[in-house]
Amino acid sequence: MASLVLVGLPGTGKSAVGAQIAASWGCAFIDTDEMVAQDVGSTTGQYLREHGEPAFRTIECEVLATALEHDAVVATGGGVVTTPEARRLLAGQRTIWLDCADDEILGRLGDGDRPLLGDDPSGAIRRLRNERAAWYREVSRERVDASGTLDEVVARVLQASAKVEQ
Repeated sequence: MASLVLVGLPGTGKSAVGAQIAASWGCAFIDTDEMVAQDVGSTTGQYLREHGEPAFRTIECEVLATALEHDAVVATGGGVVTTPEARRLLAGQRTIWLDCADDEILGRLGDGDRPLLGDDPSGAIRRLRNERAAWYREVSRERVDASGTLDEVVARVLQASAKVEQ
């Protein structure tokens, strides 16, 4: 079982927050997007464009299962919650949902390789939020405000993590 799992939309800081928490706890950090990229030999964006979302989600779910076997802080891809199997895997984990305003997310994402955001990132973020919010709520024990500085968000996640541990 993972020490902590972070879920949320792209740009909410899962990877940055997860890496900092893992360092402070002295445990491993696993980014499932990085694991997918290693497994497929290309970036997640490139793989999505070439093979489609269903193929990507299958690999993502396999990687998630492996990641959750480790005593680690796990940062998931933003869409991991879209598959029933991934939600089943996340059930019972110490999972925290990072969330912040769409404007902040868009500012953080910049010009990154995000095929699912297409030509209308603002509209895509709204759509993804509408599609995924119930699933994030389903798999997480706490929702944490991910706005502000990295240190502020890490402090909030640590506080929420201590709360869900009890």
